[in-house]
Parts: sequence; structure tokens; C-alpha cells
Amino acid sequence: MSKTVAAFQRCPRCGNENTADSFACNFCGIRLKTERIENIRFFRRYEAEWSTPYPWYFKILYLFVNPPKAFFDINHKRSKAPGWLILLFSSLLYGLMGLAFLSHFDFVGIDIFAPIMAAITLSFFGAFFIFGITFQLIFYAILIWLFSKGANYAVGFTDKLEKRFGGVKEQREKYGQTEVSPFSIYKGGTMLQLEGSYKFKMMLCAFTPFLLMNAIKILIVLVGFPPVSLTNLSSFNQAVLDDLFNSKTWAVLDIIDALTIAVWVPILMTLAIRELSNSSTTRVLIPSFIIGVVVAIFFYFLRPTLFG
Repeated sequence: MSKTVAAFQRCPRCGNENTADSFACNFCGIRLKTERIENIRFFRRYEAEWSTPYPWYFKILYLFVNPPKAFFDINHKRSKAPGWLILLFSSLLYGLMGLAFLSHFDFVGIDIFAPIMAAITLSFFGAFFIFGITFQLIFYAILIWLFSKGANYAVGFTDKLEKRFGGVKEQREKYGQTEVSPFSIYKGGTMLQLEGSYKFKMMLCAFTPFLLMNAIKILIVLVGFPPVSLTNLSSFNQAVLDDLFNSKTWAVLDIIDALTIAVWVPILMTLAIRELSNSSTTRVLIPSFIIGVVVAIFFYFLRPTLFG
């Protein structure tokens, strides 16, 4: 009776064995397979010796200028992923966007330094901040679920995570120092930094582009909406809101969000999923782009503010 033997490939750098479907060494991070798409800078697998995680502000900076380097670092210490910080900063930008809207209201007869104006300003900031953090958390969670489903069909994402992170304590014992190949010269690899997957926290990093997009939207709100004069607080009614929300500037804001969801976020999400599951860039990218485009069409391009 024949036995099924699992296929492995030996890393040429550190000498340790990896599964046949691994695209990078789980111990030292060197590339084991190279796809054509990885010749493009934004998809190139980053290879370097790793010792300690970058500070959170460097992680966020690299997520803009060198995403493979950012996710390479985050993957080595996933518990330090700045996902929640990105959500917080993006929500604070929503609060500033509320102040940008408020700047278009001219309250006739009310001193700008009066206590009531301070209360109005704080209310606008707080309301937009709470809306931002609630809306984005729900929206990002749904998107992460959708991108994960796409990766499941493409590379068996969930199964790979279960195999890689399901038994962290057992793997920590299995891949202890004494179990590593004596030919290994690398001491900072991912197998030596075993911890949980921190999937949600790491995948939140794919929404980093909204930090820049929300800042741009604040500038657009500042210059794109018409001023509204209010004689008193009671004149702040539905008619005023209708005039504001019927502005064509909303179409520009929708297009910015749609393009970010359709193009930029799928690229970063692909890198996050690739690093988490150690799988094919191309096979993850295709469903990620499809999901991003579909979400952009249904959530943004079909809005009445865009073509209404």
C-alpha cells in the first residue's frame, strides 16, 4: 500500500524545508518562486534581513511608497500592524472634513469666538468622527470579508491560514531553534517569530490610501461647495441640507473613493493576503481587482450624486 508523501522544497539560502506551494521561505523570507508580475516594483517580493519591526509611522509611510517592504515588515511581527491606527487617523480626517463643511456656513450675527460657535464646531467634528469610525469599520470589515472570499477561491486563503497559524503553540515547539536546519544562517525569519495571524489587523493596512484620499477630499470640500448664510440656528433646516447635498462636488468625491477601492486597495490587499498565506501574487490579484471594481460600481458609480 503506497503512502502519499508531501512535496517539499529546500530553501537555497537557509537550508530549511518549505511546502511545495510556498513562494517564499517561511524561515528566512527569500523568494523560492518568481512570477512575472513580481518584476513590477509594486508587486516585487521584498527580501532583506529582519531584526525588529519599523515604528508605526514608518510602516504607514512605506505602505504608500514601498508596499512590499511595508508588508514584509508587518508580516514578521503582525501584532504590530498599524491597522487600527490607520482606521483612527482616517476617522479623524472625517472629523476635519466635518469642519470643512462647517466652514461654508456663515452664521450671521454670531461671533466666531462665541461659546455657541465652539459648541457647534465641536459637534460637527464629533459627529463626523463618530460617523467616520463607524462607517469605515463596517465598510472595511465587509470588504475584508469579500477579499478573503476571493482569495479562498484563488489560493485557499483560509485553509492556508489555518495550516500556518492554527496551532501556533504547537508550531512554536516544532520550529524551535533546535529544529531549524544546522545549515541555516538566518535568525530573523518568520518561523522564528511565530504568533497569531492577526488577519483583520494586517488587512486593515490595505486601506491606508484613504488617509491620502480623505485629506484630498477635505481640500475639495473647502473649495468646492458654495457658502450658505444662516441668520440663526433655526434657519439650518432641510432646505439648506438639500442645497448642500445636491452639489456636483459630490460626484468628484465619489469618483475619488471609487477609484481607490477599484485600483489602489486591491493592490495593497493582494500584498497583505500574499504575505499572510505565502501564495501566488497573480492568483490573488485577479479576484481582488474583480471585487474592487464590482464594489466601486455598485457602491459609488450607481449613486444618484454621481450622474443625477
